[in-house]
Amino acid sequence: MTKFHGVVPPVVTPLNLDFTVDYSSYTKVLEHLIGAGCHGVFVLGSTSEVVFHDERTRQQILEHTVKVVNGRVPVIAGVVDPTTDRVINHTKVAKAAGAAAVVVTAPFYTVTSQAETMDHFRYIKDAVDIPLVAYDIPVCVHAKLARSTVTTLAKEGVIIGLKDSSGDDGNFRYALLDLAEYKEMFLMTGSEIVVDNALQMGAHGVVPGLANVDPHGYVRLWDAAQRGDWVAARKEQERLCKLFEIVWVAQGRVSGGASGVGGFKTAMRSLGIIDTNVMPRPRQALNDTETTKIDAILRSTGLLG
Repeated sequence: MTKFHGVVPPVVTPLNLDFTVDYSSYTKVLEHLIGAGCHGVFVLGSTSEVVFHDERTRQQILEHTVKVVNGRVPVIAGVVDPTTDRVINHTKVAKAAGAAAVVVTAPFYTVTSQAETMDHFRYIKDAVDIPLVAYDIPVCVHAKLARSTVTTLAKEGVIIGLKDSSGDDGNFRYALLDLAEYKEMFLMTGSEIVVDNALQMGAHGVVPGLANVDPHGYVRLWDAAQRGDWVAARKEQERLCKLFEIVWVAQGRVSGGASGVGGFKTAMRSLGIIDTNVMPRPRQALNDTETTKIDAILRSTGLLG
C-alpha cells in the first residue's frame, strides 16, 4: 500500500455571507471527514473552488488545514494555476505550510502540447522537492493528460500519483496496467459513482466530492473492497449513486459547477456540518425549492431523519 491511499475527499470550502472563508465551519468539515475514517484530505482543488480564492486566502486555508489535521492524515494541496512559474510559487507555499504532496493540472488558458505539459511537470519537480500528483481534469483545463504523458512522468519519477477526473475509465485502466510495477504510485479516481469499479481495477484511492456529505459511506465502500466483499461494495455504491443525484437538482438554473458543489454545500448545511451554502461570485447558491428536493434525497438515503 502506498503512503497515499484510501478515501481522500476534496474538501469543500464553506463561506460566510460576506464571501469570506468560514473557518469555524471549515474546521467542522475537516473533523467530519477525519472522524469518519478518511485516509487523507485534498484541499484547494475544484471542489474547494480554488480558483475563486486569491493567493493569501489559499495560503490561509492550507495553513488552517495543516493546523487542524495535525498530522492525523496526509494533507494534499492543489496548486492550480494556468502557467508553470505561478504553479511553482503555489508549490513553494504548500511545502512551507506542511503539505505532504501537491496536485498539478496541465497548463490552461494557453494551448499547450503534451511535450510542453510534460516539461511543465518537470520544471515544477526541479524547483520544489515535494511529491507531485498529476490531475487529469479536461472539463476544467480543456486539455487531456495523455496516457503516454502520465506513464512517462511516472517512470521518470516526476510524479508519484494520478487523480483521474477525466471520466475516461478506459484510459485510467490502461494507466493502472502501465504502472502496476511502480509500487509507490498512487492512482485514484475522482468519480463518485464508479468507485467500486475503479477499486476492482486496482485503484489505490478515491477522491469523491460527495464524501463531504457522506464520508462514512465511502469509507464503508473502501473497507468492503479491501476485504473483497464486492457485493457489499456494490450495494454501498448504489446507495451513494442515489445520493449523488443532489448534484443535478439545480442543473439548468445554474452552471454545472455551481449545481454540483452547491448541492454538496446545501446538503452539508441541512446536515448541520456547515452554516451556509453560499457560493463564490458569480456562482449562485441553491434556493429553498432546491433545498427541499435535496433534503428529500438525504432522507431517502438515510442521512436525514
